[in-house]
Amino acid sequence: MKAVWKGSIGFGLVNIPVRLFSAVQNSTLDLDMLDEKDHSRIKFKRINENTRKEVPFDKIVKGYLLKEKYVILDEQDFLDASPEKSKMIELENFVNIDEINPIYYETSYYAEPEKQGNRAYALLLKALIKSKKAGVARFVLRSTENLCIIHPMDNVIVITKIRFPEEIRPYKELDLPSLTAINKKELDVGLALIKQYTSEFNIEGFHDEYSAELLKIIKAKAKGKRAIVKKLKPREELSDDLYGQLMKSLNGKRGA
Repeated sequence: MKAVWKGSIGFGLVNIPVRLFSAVQNSTLDLDMLDEKDHSRIKFKRINENTRKEVPFDKIVKGYLLKEKYVILDEQDFLDASPEKSKMIELENFVNIDEINPIYYETSYYAEPEKQGNRAYALLLKALIKSKKAGVARFVLRSTENLCIIHPMDNVIVITKIRFPEEIRPYKELDLPSLTAINKKELDVGLALIKQYTSEFNIEGFHDEYSAELLKIIKAKAKGKRAIVKKLKPREELSDDLYGQLMKSLNGKRGA
C-alpha cells in the first residue's frame, strides 16, 4: 500500500510519527465509458469555457468566486491557513465513540508508526483500548483541514475523518410525520419486532451482492452465455393497516 499522508499524532507533549494508508476500497466494478460504434474509451478533457481549448493540468489554478470576481489561491495560501497543523494530527480531547452520530462519518485510514515512534504508538493504542475512548483531532490532508476521530481496531490505530457541522444539511424543510400519530398498541408491536430481529452486529454477514451478480453476468457474456439472474420475490402491496402489517411481520419471523 502507498501512504497518503506522513506526519505525527500529537498526544500531549508526545509526538508519534506515523504514515496513513487508506483503510477502505471501492467494491463496485470499474466500468469504462465506451463509444457504442467501436468500443473506444471515452476521455474527458479540461476545456476553457471561453476558448474551448484544452488546458494542461499544470496550467490550472484554484479560485474562489467573491463579488463576481475570482480570487486565485496558490499552495502557500493553503499552508498559511493552517501552518501548525499541516503535518500534525493534534489530539484535542477524548469522547465516547457512541456519542458521535454516524451521519458525521466519512472515510478511514490506518496509521502505521515510524520505527522511532513504536512505543508511543503502542501506548496510545493500549490507552484507547483500555479507556474505551476515541480521540478527536484535526489535520490537513490535500490542502484541506479535516476533523477526525482516532480510535483502535484490533492492533491498529484508525484515523476516521468526520464531517464538520456545516457539512450536514438541516432537515427542517422536510415534510415529516408527527410521532403522536403512533398509538401504544402499534408501538408495542414495533418494539417487539425490533427485539425479535436484534442480534450482534457481524459485518462478515454482509456482502456487495449487486457487484457479485454483475460480475457473473460479465463473465457469462464474455463466454457468449447468459447468466442465471436471481428472481426478485414480489412483495405484497402496502395497506393502511399498520398494526396488521406489524403483526404479520412478527408472526412471519417466528414461523421462519
